[in-house]
Amino acid sequence: MRRDQGRLAIETVAFEASPRPTIGVEWEFALVDRETADLVSRAGELFDGIRAAHPDIAPQVHSEMLRNTVEVVTGVCENTAEAMADLARIIAAVRETSDPMGVDLFGAGTHPFAQWNAQQLTDNPRYDELIARTQWWGRQMLIWGVHVHVGVNHRDKVLPIISALLNHYPHLLALSASSPMWGGHDTGYASTRAMMFQQLPTAGLPFQFERWSEFERFVHDQKTTGIIDHLNEIRWDIRPACHLGTIEVRICDGMSSFAELEAVVALIHCLVVWLDARLDAGETLPTLPPWHVQENKWRAARYGLDAIIIQDADNNERLVTEDLEDLLEQLAPIAERLGCSRELAAVADIARRGASYQRQRAVAGGVCNVDTYRDVVRSVTSELVLP
Repeated sequence: MRRDQGRLAIETVAFEASPRPTIGVEWEFALVDRETADLVSRAGELFDGIRAAHPDIAPQVHSEMLRNTVEVVTGVCENTAEAMADLARIIAAVRETSDPMGVDLFGAGTHPFAQWNAQQLTDNPRYDELIARTQWWGRQMLIWGVHVHVGVNHRDKVLPIISALLNHYPHLLALSASSPMWGGHDTGYASTRAMMFQQLPTAGLPFQFERWSEFERFVHDQKTTGIIDHLNEIRWDIRPACHLGTIEVRICDGMSSFAELEAVVALIHCLVVWLDARLDAGETLPTLPPWHVQENKWRAARYGLDAIIIQDADNNERLVTEDLEDLLEQLAPIAERLGCSRELAAVADIARRGASYQRQRAVAGGVCNVDTYRDVVRSVTSELVLP
């Protein structure tokens, strides 16, 4: 449907700057039946139970497009430890309701054998409109992720930081990759979710804008042509969350391990604060050509921790885990300042021990059938151990 574009003035897009680099975490979980290990559309029942037993927690447990999904959301936190403590408190309360229901929380990017056409949609005009527009691809979005917000104190820092963060996209995706199986098959990818989600309009990699005015023009064009009605319909892998004054990093697959999420949250917090400090020091942040960014995303999605990534415009390449070692060393002073040295150091443990996609494949042992994949589901749910 065409819109009457006219000659509308370009509106200012306000960014409610955060005075401190606060963080917030959004963690999506699928609901699985403890006996069958299949997805169950019981989010409504779960929400009712949480509201009755824990009315103080209920505002931090959100619905998503599918009724098999819940999202737990922290408050505005000062550091990784505070955010993870908030998540632990929320999850413990959710489990008080889900356990008697015979429902487990499944934290991975995809479910290994559930069928997309058996899932029920949440009643919401926003989701109805999304499905009406995207059709088959929208219904395929049987995926879960983790989003991390970091506060930024000035609008003009947001886009340079986002562009520079793209250099570290493959590190974050490889560490969190947890979606090797989908619809009863091993896809051959470490992160099927990353490839699936970018099929939606306005999803995928962000444009590398240099000035806020360019972003405002983009928003104007998107609204004028009917692509979006609201800023939150820009579903980039990293985006400005203007109403919160944060950069929202949406790269990561759903994560099964509380300890691994803690490490990745610390890494993201340190990265944003590090890049922010470099801007304050007058540095021009390094960026990669968009075609290299796109290739690095694909390599990390395909090969995970075995990805060889492109490091610069001169086409130098390096194994992502080797590059990660140097990155952790660079970030160590920032981690000390933020009080997350222990958590950041644990990032190296993921690379040494293996990421979730590797552990899932080890459980499956190369056998692709429902019984084996039920074992995969149970291995994932068993990893959600709270401190």
